Amino acid sequence: MVAEVLLSLVLLLPAALLALVFRQLQACRVLLRRINSRRIASRSVIQKRRMDLMEVRNRTKLFEETVSGGASAVEKVHRAISSTTFGLIDRFSKDDDFRENAMRARATHDQTTSEFYGAVRTTNRALHILADTLIISKVEKRILSRQNQRPSDTD
Repeated sequence: MVAEVLLSLVLLLPAALLALVFRQLQACRVLLRRINSRRIASRSVIQKRRMDLMEVRNRTKLFEETVSGGASAVEKVHRAISSTTFGLIDRFSKDDDFRENAMRARATHDQTTSEFYGAVRTTNRALHILADTLIISKVEKRILSRQNQRPSDTD
């Protein structure tokens, strides 16, 4: 009888230890899932910040290209209209003095037009650089400050 009790205890002890190990294994799996989900979430947040920064950069670049392209298109239309006008004046004017004045006016007009649209493009580039400095630097600083303020998980 004593042998049977001892045998039962000997068999019960490993079974209890096995159950304890199984519970610990389950607890470790739960903790591992939590850690993995936090890791995925933090990567997702970092990736979203990177995408936000890239979107801001792309928007400023698109804006600069839009203004520059628009200025070029308007300049081409302006030149076509002025060329047509001055061409018609040159073709149909009978007075040489008037033609000469029209040619001087055309030269002055073309020079002024080139300077004006050049100034528009230069101002556009300067505004892009300023926006890049102010906006993108601000976004980058905000991202960096969020990363530095994020508490480290000790779980």
